[in-house]
Parts: sequence; structure tokens; C-alpha cells
Amino acid sequence: MSSHLDYEINKELGECYLFMGELDKAENYYHKAAGSNGVHADPYLGLATIAVQRGDLGQAMAMYRKAEDVVSSDKSLAGIALISAHQGDHDKAFAFHAQALGLNPENMVALFGLVQAAHMLGRTAEAIAPLTEYLNLNPDKHEVRFALSGCLIASGRQADARRHLETILEQDPANVQSAELLSQL
Repeated sequence: MSSHLDYEINKELGECYLFMGELDKAENYYHKAAGSNGVHADPYLGLATIAVQRGDLGQAMAMYRKAEDVVSSDKSLAGIALISAHQGDHDKAFAFHAQALGLNPENMVALFGLVQAAHMLGRTAEAIAPLTEYLNLNPDKHEVRFALSGCLIASGRQADARRHLETILEQDPANVQSAELLSQL
């Protein structure tokens, strides 16, 4: 069997076992995939996910970094950012989330992670541009529009926030969170 075919089979089996929650089997197949073809980041991302589920954030960080070394991606950068945030390094988390969004402005993990890091750092206004960019691509995502509204309010831009909340309520009149926030303006 070719090394690429070995890689594909082992990666797919790793993904299947991970999905089924069989972490030991998934880990075994991801290691085989990584060993048969070192030019893809996916096995390392899978191993990072397993490490997170086991609570081993040090190992998860090592696997995300290894994936990032193989090929930079929004997934590996967002993973590094999430672990950095969990470890209390919100500056690093913000920077890595921003890098991830630079590669993929639709990465929801990076987007909401950036909002959280910005809030923790008192830099909420810096989350407005990525949220706006996301809405330019996906205007019907109410949870993103709601987050943008919160950032706008925190930045003293109540009129802009009102407009976004009204947009949500026009499309989803039963959206209680948006109605409550709008009533506070």
C-alpha cells in the first residue's frame, strides 16, 4: 500500500473513532497517520483534540504547534489561542485568534474567542471589525450580530447597536435576548 493511501485510511479511522468517543483507538490511528505522511496537519489536530478531551492542555498545545509547523491554518491557530486563553494569557489568545481570522474570517471558534479575549483585555472595540467582516459574509447569523451589538454598546456606539438589534428582531421577532438588550438602550 502506498504511504499516501496509508495516511488517508489511518486519518479517516482516527476521525471515525474520535467521533465515536473511542479516544485510545483514535489516538492510535492518528499516530499511524502522522507516521505515514508527515506533510499533513490533520493527524496533529486530531491528537490535539484528544489531548483537550483528556484535559492534557500541555500535550494539546504541543500538537497544535506541531500542526501549525506542518502547515499554518485557522484551526491550529485557534487551538493555540484557546489553550492560551485557558492558561490566562489573553494577549496571546487575542493575537492567535486574530491570525486565525486572517486566514479564515468565518472561523466561529476564533471569532468568539477573539471577542472573549478582547473583553478580558478591555479591547472590545477591536472585536468590531472582525464581527462586521463576518456579517458581510453571513448577514443572517444572529448570534454574531448580537455579539457585535454588545461590542458596540461597550464601545459607546448605542445607535449602531440599536440598528443591529432591530435587524435581528425584524428577522426573528421572538429573539428574547435581542429584545431585552434593545430595551436597555
